Amino acid sequence: MTDWTPYTARAKEWFESLRDRICAEFEAIEREAGSDAAFDYLSWQRETEDGSDGGGGTRGVMKGQVFEKVGVNVSTVQGEFAPEFARTIHGAEDSPGFTATGISLVAHMANPHVPAVHMNTRFLTTSKAWFGGGADLNPPLPYQEDTEAFHAQFRAACAAHNPTYYDRFSKWAEDYFFIPHRGVARGVGGIFYDHLECGEADEDGGAAWERNFAFTRDVGEAFLAAFPPIVRRRMGMEWGAEDEQQMLEWRGRYAEFNLVHDRGTLFGLKTGGNIDAILMSLPPRAVWS
Repeated sequence: MTDWTPYTARAKEWFESLRDRICAEFEAIEREAGSDAAFDYLSWQRETEDGSDGGGGTRGVMKGQVFEKVGVNVSTVQGEFAPEFARTIHGAEDSPGFTATGISLVAHMANPHVPAVHMNTRFLTTSKAWFGGGADLNPPLPYQEDTEAFHAQFRAACAAHNPTYYDRFSKWAEDYFFIPHRGVARGVGGIFYDHLECGEADEDGGAAWERNFAFTRDVGEAFLAAFPPIVRRRMGMEWGAEDEQQMLEWRGRYAEFNLVHDRGTLFGLKTGGNIDAILMSLPPRAVWS
């Protein structure tokens, strides 16, 4: 059976480097707006019942003039799933041991014309090993130009690896980021993928892992190329009370999805993750009319 430890370490290193570049870019945008806001970082360790090393991560949060609240987390954890939860996890039905490393980002913006955004990529091992992730745009006041630009970056990232990826993963995002009890989409989509399996690295020299890791890196690069230009295009626009009300109502729906339906929230809570890091996706303000 493959020892995925060095592969997990490589993925972790990449996720941390992506975090550093994203945070630097977001802080640069704050400087352009005349703000000195910066990320505050807090490291945490996962507690386990038997005192074994459960891993941990770093939560980064910035509250500024452009980014009302943005969180960028990187975590690497390991342990065993509870039996009931293990039955819901790919490859953990008969073997509850797992490792997981990933980056997760959610940004809630001060100006209603600037879309909120989510991005996450991850590598997990159980009895199987796979990558997952994606990104989706959540504008209170949608602009077709922004939607097309966002999708174009991810379409190109997908096309560089597999001609079927964009159609499959954009449809997956459309289906996943949907609020059933509201009957509405959470935003204007993006891509979502999961269970991109790597097989046994010792059988094929890690070729499948390398392919999937390369695609996952390109998803991160696509986000970094797509989102900052949209922020810069919209952050100086004027807005009024009706615009803000629309933003706060959509934030309420975002919170509903993350608390009721989001897999990542459930995974973090069920595996003893840091509560503040897990719930950093919630907006600083929201309304329910």
